Amino acid sequence: MTQHVPAKRAFLKGNFHARAALRPFGAMAPGAFEESCTQCGACARACPEAIIYRDSDGLPVLNFQAGECTFCAACIEVCDPQALQMEQPWNWQAVIGQSCMSLNGIACRACEDHCDARAIRFRLETGGRATPSIDQDSCTGCGACAAPCPSNAISFALPAANPNTAHDGGHPC
Repeated sequence: MTQHVPAKRAFLKGNFHARAALRPFGAMAPGAFEESCTQCGACARACPEAIIYRDSDGLPVLNFQAGECTFCAACIEVCDPQALQMEQPWNWQAVIGQSCMSLNGIACRACEDHCDARAIRFRLETGGRATPSIDQDSCTGCGACAAPCPSNAISFALPAANPNTAHDGGHPC
């Protein structure tokens, strides 16, 4: 297991267990993003999906409970301070938590039904149960699976911190 290292801003505020923030598509690396972002809100106003909100520091974060990211780059186009840039990698991936209804013996495949990338699959087991799994190579991290989940079992993590790859982490949405 990897050790969790909090973001510099969270560390300085005494929040030693803070997770990486789910910033909009194109966000610069943590630290550089927070220094560049002017908190103008242009990205949130430009987002056609209306999924960009402000965190407790006034910085933009994605809320996949409100919808999914289509990677349209409208937020990048209006970012004058260039805290959002098209060349920045988007590495977030879905993670299925223990509150998943299917993992608890209740038939549900809402996440699979909403995954256009077909990254979520269910493996049938004896007794009529099905275990969900995420193909990390196919998951785009778009968030389409999060809002439909009736038990809020979908979170998002960076691959190095993804429990589905035997590491610690996750960012609940």
